[in-house]
Amino acid sequence: MKPFILASGSPRRKELLEQANISFTVQTSDIDETLDPAQSPEQFVQSLALQKAEAVFKSNQHAVVLGSDTVVVLEGQILGKPNDRDHARDMLTALSGKQHSVITGVAILSCEQQKTFFVETRVQFWELSNAEIERYLDTNEPFDKAGAYGIQGFGATLVREIAGDYFAVVGLPLALTVRQLNHFGITPNF
Repeated sequence: MKPFILASGSPRRKELLEQANISFTVQTSDIDETLDPAQSPEQFVQSLALQKAEAVFKSNQHAVVLGSDTVVVLEGQILGKPNDRDHARDMLTALSGKQHSVITGVAILSCEQQKTFFVETRVQFWELSNAEIERYLDTNEPFDKAGAYGIQGFGATLVREIAGDYFAVVGLPLALTVRQLNHFGITPNF
């Protein structure tokens, strides 16, 4: 079996692949994540996932490399990671009581093949009071997450319901990713 590399520094993606009992190493890349307004959110996350994978693949062409990216989309607008507390507060206020999409793109590369795909999950937030938002901001959880919340942590208390793949909201559509990795010869160790 070829070496498998996760081209992401996300601890959540790492934990998900560990949960699937897949052997891998982590190698991050530094790419420009500036939004291209000509791209749809689906195109954007797949493009970023592919750029991350390609950057790592350049020096690891003997391996299978996986890149991934996640965005939150509210009323057609992409919400990335907040710049600061005020920005996070604005995002959470905008999400309050509304449904939004979480779109995760994945790219898998080897010297023989390439596969990119995305998964969209719909998330409905509870109506949030200012006090709830401030308490959540005090956890420091929102600041490195798209849309300023993490469904796998304290942010779970903000979510009324989801329709779709929970793991895609966390950062990697695990079941679909494992099935795609099978085509690259990467399988769980169980």
